[in-house]
Amino acid sequence: MSNIYIAGIAMTVFGRHAERSLDDLAGEALRGALKDAGCSVNDLGAAFYAGMTNGPLQGQISIPGQVVMSKIGISGIPIYNVENACASGSTAFNLAVQSLKAGTTDVALAIGAEKMNIPDKMKALSLFEAGWDVSRAEENYQTLVKMGEGIVPPPGTQSDKPFSKFMEIYAAMCRFHMKTYGTTQRQIAAVCAKNHTHSVHNPFSQFRKPFTIDEVLAAPPITYPITLPMCAPLTDGSAAVIICTEEGLQRIGADKKRCIKVSASVIRSFSHRRLDQPELNIGRLAANQAYEIAGLGPQDMHVAEVHDASAMGEIIQAENLGLVELGMGGPAAERGEFTLGGRMPINTSGGLESKGHPLGATGIGQLYELVTQLRGEAGARQVEGARHAIQENGGGLQGIEEAALAIHILSKA
Repeated sequence: MSNIYIAGIAMTVFGRHAERSLDDLAGEALRGALKDAGCSVNDLGAAFYAGMTNGPLQGQISIPGQVVMSKIGISGIPIYNVENACASGSTAFNLAVQSLKAGTTDVALAIGAEKMNIPDKMKALSLFEAGWDVSRAEENYQTLVKMGEGIVPPPGTQSDKPFSKFMEIYAAMCRFHMKTYGTTQRQIAAVCAKNHTHSVHNPFSQFRKPFTIDEVLAAPPITYPITLPMCAPLTDGSAAVIICTEEGLQRIGADKKRCIKVSASVIRSFSHRRLDQPELNIGRLAANQAYEIAGLGPQDMHVAEVHDASAMGEIIQAENLGLVELGMGGPAAERGEFTLGGRMPINTSGGLESKGHPLGATGIGQLYELVTQLRGEAGARQVEGARHAIQENGGGLQGIEEAALAIHILSKA
């Protein structure tokens, strides 16, 4: 079977874009990806569009992909609408890979776009509470927050301003890790400070202000042990990627030296595991599956982008990916192992908490960072000698873990 390659990839600056439309953002990402690949819209055989908020926030409940594509120059080809919560963009990419493997086309587009900053902030925040079984919402919530029992939040560590229930769940996950493995709030803050420092060097990042660990700890609290800089913001933005088979690369005349091989593309769904079964975590199983497909292991990875909607996410996913032993993510973060120049740089882009989190575009934005690293074009945030990279992107909650989770391994061709 022909190898699959990323021929072109681009993203907008992630952030608040009050004066720009969804179509404008998507158009910028598409044009950038086409230019990067050296092809035109006429070369595309299929398009996969990821957008979670287009319906509830912009009113485009149905055919959002077709509507956006009609305004940015794409018509005629199959256009598929993809929704998989925060993993929507990565799922669109996976489906594009599958379409190439199936032989339906030799060049495909995956694109994600969101405009989440609207005047009614609570309406935007409420979308996160749609990422689980809404018919059992209160039952889900009570089950998940129980994970945090055993650690009493200190006085003054709960915000008096509205925030997503998901942050209470992330906080419960933090406290579970703290009581199980001895992880500390300072170690979680070390992840946050590191990612905000990385983002200073990323021109596409929503935030570009460095934080020290002490500044993160002193920041306004959300819910213990999470403070404001540890949380991903509401974000507008778009990212697009063009992938090809070997035949597709030849047809469009792509520069093979800049093409990045897709060594593995995996999507898994939740399990019914118990809390005392971390070896069955969806992220761990998906990563092991991806390593097997790629013929590589965690020891071969040089850089990673993981889903850190809160800073704790990086610690959990670093452990699931086998980049550090179970329970050792916190100490590794505090020692600087995940920092640029450390043993295993993670989230050199700044991660979701600093680069931004425009749901449907998030996963492709992560891939953009890894492609940039593998091409050696990351500038001040470059990981020297990077040849293999891994991405993790989760979406929604089912049971005690992500409802959907994507793992991609990319390799220098």
